[in-house]
Amino acid sequence: MRLTDILLEEHIQLPLQGSERDDVIEELITLLDKNEMLADKEQAHNAVLEREKLMTTGVGNMIAIPHCKHNSCPNFAVAMGVHQKGIDFESIDKKKAKIVFLLVGPENNPGMHIKLLSRISRLMSSEDLRRQIIESKDAASILQLINEEEDYYFDLD
Repeated sequence: MRLTDILLEEHIQLPLQGSERDDVIEELITLLDKNEMLADKEQAHNAVLEREKLMTTGVGNMIAIPHCKHNSCPNFAVAMGVHQKGIDFESIDKKKAKIVFLLVGPENNPGMHIKLLSRISRLMSSEDLRRQIIESKDAASILQLINEEEDYYFDLD
C-alpha cells in the first residue's frame, strides 16, 4: 500500500491552526472524522493521546507522526498538516514539528501499521521534500510532491 492510497487531498490541512500538540492532534482527528474515516472520533482521539503518553511521536527533522491502533479506526487513514512555526512534540532532536502526519488504523493489522509508519519516515527522510512541503501553498501540491517521491523511491506493492 502506498501512502498516497490513503492520504487524500481532503485529509491535508494547510496551515494547521493549533498552537499546541494536543490541539493539532484534535485538528487532524476532526479532519478524518469529517470525512467519515472514524467510527468514534472521541475514542480515536483518546487512543492517539494515550499513545503519545508512552513515547513522543516527534521523530525529528521537523516531523511528528502521532498514531494509534484502535477499534474506533476500522480502516487505515492518514491526515497531514503543515505548521509554519512548528509545534512542540518533544522531538528527539528538540526541533519543533512543522509537518505532522496522523496515522490511525485497526488493531488487527499491526504489520500494515508498521509498514505505513515506515513509509512516512522513509519519505520524510528527504530534506528537499520536507522543504518543498513546508513551502507548499495548497494540499494538491503537497499530495503531488509525496506521490512523485513515492514513484521515485518505491515499487508498487
